[in-house]
Amino acid sequence: MALLPILEYPDPRLKKVAAPVAAVTADVRKLVRDMAETMYAAPGVGLAATQVNVHKRVIVIDISDHKDDLRVFINPEILSAEGEALCEEGCLSVPGYYDKVTRAARVRVRALDEHGETFELDAEGLLAVCIQHEMDHLIGKVFVEYLSPLKRARLTAKLRKKQRLAG
Repeated sequence: MALLPILEYPDPRLKKVAAPVAAVTADVRKLVRDMAETMYAAPGVGLAATQVNVHKRVIVIDISDHKDDLRVFINPEILSAEGEALCEEGCLSVPGYYDKVTRAARVRVRALDEHGETFELDAEGLLAVCIQHEMDHLIGKVFVEYLSPLKRARLTAKLRKKQRLAG
């Protein structure tokens, strides 16, 4: 397994739309393992392949307290969404920044697992938020794009300055 570098907003590669996974192969399973290791080390509760510059429709999530409940979603699609929830979100691609985002309170999702088996899942609370957040990455959207233009502009300027000073 390997730790993968996580792209940081406003990196333009975060805007790329991920392609569907044609088949769950050994390479895809290795990507899942590497993504999980990277997510746990960061530490985070979710990671999309887009964030590690792999533009495939793969996400990993583990919201458990003991980090022992890894969920893998390959080619995820939301079948239904209900209600509304305002939650504070953060993102491994926007380190140290948190803000409130409105999302569906409950979702039903269909995906493949790491063995290529189709499953459906009803999710609510933090899991529903994480699924929607990570799926946004697959279409090239970062959670800060839900913020007001002023907040987003301030954050972008701050992060660009930080990247210039670090580079």
